[in-house]
Amino acid sequence: THTYSKLHCKSTTYFEIVALLEMECYIRLGSIGPLRHVALSHLLHVIQPRRCCLLIPIPASLTSPPLFVFTRATHHACTLDSHVSPFPPSPRLLGSNPCLKRPCPISISAPYVLDAFDPPSASALTHPSSPLYKYAILPSRSLHLLSHLPHSLCAMGSLDANLPGVTIDGFKPLDLDGLREQLLLSVDFIVDYYKNVETQPVLPQVQPGYLRHIMPAAPPACGATLEDALRDIHRGVLPGMTNWASPNFFAYFPATLGSAALVGDFIASALNPVAFTWLSCPAATELEELVLDWMAQLLRLPPAFRSSSDSGGGGGGVIHGTTSEAILCTLVAARDGAVRRAGGVPISRLVAYGSDQTHSTFAKACRIAGFDQANVRLIPTQLGSGYALVAARLRDAMAADAAAGLVPAYVCATVGTTSSTAVDPLGLIADVAAEFGVWVHVDAAYAGSACICPEFRRFLDGVERADSLSISPHKWLLTGLDCTCLWLRDRPRLAESLGTNPEYLKNGPSESGLVVDCKDLQVGVGRRFRALKLWTVLRTYGVAGLQAHIRSDVEMARAFEGMVRADRRFEVVVPRRFALVCFRIRAWGGGEPAAEADNRRLLALVNGSGRAYVTHTVLGGKYVLRFAVGSTLTEHRHVASAWDLIRAKTDEVLGGRPLE
Repeated sequence: THTYSKLHCKSTTYFEIVALLEMECYIRLGSIGPLRHVALSHLLHVIQPRRCCLLIPIPASLTSPPLFVFTRATHHACTLDSHVSPFPPSPRLLGSNPCLKRPCPISISAPYVLDAFDPPSASALTHPSSPLYKYAILPSRSLHLLSHLPHSLCAMGSLDANLPGVTIDGFKPLDLDGLREQLLLSVDFIVDYYKNVETQPVLPQVQPGYLRHIMPAAPPACGATLEDALRDIHRGVLPGMTNWASPNFFAYFPATLGSAALVGDFIASALNPVAFTWLSCPAATELEELVLDWMAQLLRLPPAFRSSSDSGGGGGGVIHGTTSEAILCTLVAARDGAVRRAGGVPISRLVAYGSDQTHSTFAKACRIAGFDQANVRLIPTQLGSGYALVAARLRDAMAADAAAGLVPAYVCATVGTTSSTAVDPLGLIADVAAEFGVWVHVDAAYAGSACICPEFRRFLDGVERADSLSISPHKWLLTGLDCTCLWLRDRPRLAESLGTNPEYLKNGPSESGLVVDCKDLQVGVGRRFRALKLWTVLRTYGVAGLQAHIRSDVEMARAFEGMVRADRRFEVVVPRRFALVCFRIRAWGGGEPAAEADNRRLLALVNGSGRAYVTHTVLGGKYVLRFAVGSTLTEHRHVASAWDLIRAKTDEVLGGRPLE
């Protein structure tokens, strides 16, 4: 029996298990089964133990030292199933220890991986707030042995902040000597995640509150290595991740990320400027203006939206985090302008307009901006118009409000609605808005990215009549959260509503009027260097690369749409425009209630399998499934596999039910 085990897991990761003991002991590791741990005299010649996962007391009648179980793992933390210690403590070991109320086997569940550089003190093992106290119960006679433990025992846990002997000397939070190694560890972690994400369930198999059973309830008193932190992430965070990066993710709209954006965002985080004024970081401000003008050229926006334009109209842009911020900021500017034009009318008389397909962030922005909720119009849409906002209905609503003494102030048109990618007629909406002096904002968060391709540019026709436009490259242009581009025809109007100029931020360049201070174009003051990752994406992939990415996703969605149409059990609810397919099991003999039940069950079965993730919406009163192609790693084989899964689960839903 003088051997030790190397366990080869499915992921090819292995654990080397050693134990400091004078006898054999069995411990169940994961689902692999019982392992035999052999004598210390042999193991010390095989491997140097490094980490202590668990300490189990043994009867005082034994002359051998307490049992210490050590593990060393590559990439994965060692976790143990609940099991019973092979040596229940004798009454003599209980003493006054409040954790042991009576002689019984010790049941260990989800042991914590413990790592640090300093050996634990006696109080670290006996203080009730320490995780070592929970998982490492030792007889008091054995505390003198702690001086012989490896340095990696104490510290992943929530030790008492006033614990005697816990001191930090020479703390260096940015240790340049170790930074390169830490970054390489992080790169390995990220690459391994992306290599393996396809094999992981898209939706996590966890219950609410799961993480509190893994992570300590209080912060650690002692630090640990980055390797330990990454191990904690792997052990606690990754199992609870909804894997948006999975090629089997077809829910919502995608949150795409290319390696160029990842690197650009990393460098921006390392540079870490707080670019609220031009002077606080000239490079951040000027790169933002440059990259927004690049994007405006890609989208063929009129010169009035570019900061480099000679039109003299004061146009330009700013990068926000999300579309929610862009809508809120433009709504505030429209609100203030409407109040001034109407001679100081109260905000309670202003009206904002959208459709019943406009994103919910519009209604939220209206609440924040002080609009009376009774004055937020969500005009109904119908299948006949492709669920787009009908300009004639918008005109009727504005005319009725004006006749009632209200003031139309803002309309949010959408290019690519969330439910169905409907496209509102921008030119016709702008015509109506011009009659009433209304600000027109175009929300093209998702579909706007497709308009860098000439074949999709027509969906932005009429944008030249709008006051503002927002597009989110983090959705479909491989830029990663968060990044929303906002362009304005008259950028100073936004600064009039949001600008601040406290004494401590005053400076020569700002006072000269020759520069832009981005703090005046957003809600907050501080801001991230988002422009760098967007610039890195454009600089690295070029226009051709980004267009190829868009077209590939659209082609995969077109293929999926064809599969759906070829199966008479399904219907495509609205024509596909971009890379979203809205479909459902048809309403057969049971009518709409039965069809909704069928589609709800189909969605639950597909998502419950872990092999794909799809979401739903309601269109025209019908429960509809949304299949959005766009995850960065998705290929045709993933789309085909998802369709096979959907068909198989549909067989379960319908059973042998005849189709009428």
